[in-house]
Amino acid sequence: MPTYNNLEEMLAAAGGPVNLLRSSPYGSHAFPGIPPEFTNWRDEQRAWRESCALLESSYHMTHLYLRGPDAKRLLTRIGANKIGEFPVNRGKQLICASPDGYLIADGICFHTSDDVYRVAAGPTISDWVQFNVESGDYDIEMDRDETVGLRGGEPRIFAYQVQGPHALDLMNEVTGGTLPKIGFFGIGEFEIAGKPVRALRHGMAGSPGFEIFGPWADQAAVLEALTTTGEKYGMRKVGGLAFPTSSIESGWMATPLPGIYDGDAMKPFREWLSPNHRPALASLGGSLESDDIRDYYMDPIEVGYGPFIDFDEDFIGRDALAEKIKNPKRKKVTLVWNQDDVMEAMRASLFERENPARFIKMPLSIYATYQCDEVIKGGRRTGVSQYAGISANARQMLSLSLVGVEHSEPGTEVMLRWGEPNSRRITVEDNVVHEIRATVAPAPYFQKNIKKD
Repeated sequence: MPTYNNLEEMLAAAGGPVNLLRSSPYGSHAFPGIPPEFTNWRDEQRAWRESCALLESSYHMTHLYLRGPDAKRLLTRIGANKIGEFPVNRGKQLICASPDGYLIADGICFHTSDDVYRVAAGPTISDWVQFNVESGDYDIEMDRDETVGLRGGEPRIFAYQVQGPHALDLMNEVTGGTLPKIGFFGIGEFEIAGKPVRALRHGMAGSPGFEIFGPWADQAAVLEALTTTGEKYGMRKVGGLAFPTSSIESGWMATPLPGIYDGDAMKPFREWLSPNHRPALASLGGSLESDDIRDYYMDPIEVGYGPFIDFDEDFIGRDALAEKIKNPKRKKVTLVWNQDDVMEAMRASLFERENPARFIKMPLSIYATYQCDEVIKGGRRTGVSQYAGISANARQMLSLSLVGVEHSEPGTEVMLRWGEPNSRRITVEDNVVHEIRATVAPAPYFQKNIKKD
């Protein structure tokens, strides 16, 4: 069996990125460290909209610590979004683009103390940040704390998301009324159960929330206090099945195929990535069929990050994005799948021998690292459905999608092609494509509803 030194060699041997990714046996990402369900995934989903939900973020994130006088300069160079004034105890989204203006990934950057930052994200953006530190001229000390899913052992820090309409009341009580006022994406310092913690203020699917973090040694005491106090507010712990579906309701593209697999400008990064890095192991699935890897890419403009881009800074991908923003081709939307067609596909997947559909897994209907199902209008491709699942809050099958701007108006009817015939991956059974009618809705799905509440 041949051995390879890096992703670039693997791509050459496979005959290109589509061949490599389509043949990978890996399925969707599994959340380590937590059970699939604490109660049941339907009630766990409803908790973040109706009462309060506790989401465990300690185990699945990669944390990259940056220390030094050039840390902010690095972030400004690799981040397409406005870094600007970035005081201590503040968080910012970090949006990274390729030189050609395609989305690589995004994550959250915490400014924890003077010249010290923590990037919390999936492994791909951590790889990109690390590569730029190592290959650039930066006075930065870097410390990578890999996800427990890859390294085992205990996390270095704990992180709990408390989300939902009762989150603020719960937090006020569990802190004994000492919770400071924290602005959006601000970080507050306080105590829970006598343990010093910090919390980033942010929301999910329009609900108020906090991400609480601190040293792992204090995890048990903090969790017990949250759990005990949370009983009064109907808090539910969220398991590994429901957790990733929060992205569908909140409108966050959690796993875009990173725009790194082609082009001379990204070749040094591909040569840096080992065969054990996620971009080398990842899989591509779904009904969208193209030999051109760029047909699977996304850009920051179309996924909704255009208003956050700082064109006054010389960030990687600036010139390409300056052109893309002039004439966007696609827009992020939520697709609401036709219930009759969903049930027919389920019936065909379970009981039909001659025309079997691909099974619709619940609650998250993803079979690959990067899921790309074709969306058509009038017999022609208009976009891609990227992240699909059942929402107990909406009582609908939803997917985050990009569709042509001309077809992005809520209420527009489109057709989603569900299936992956002749798949080379063992996670997908024999199937034929089934067409499922879908209706365009806003992303985030509940945005307008919540404003009325």
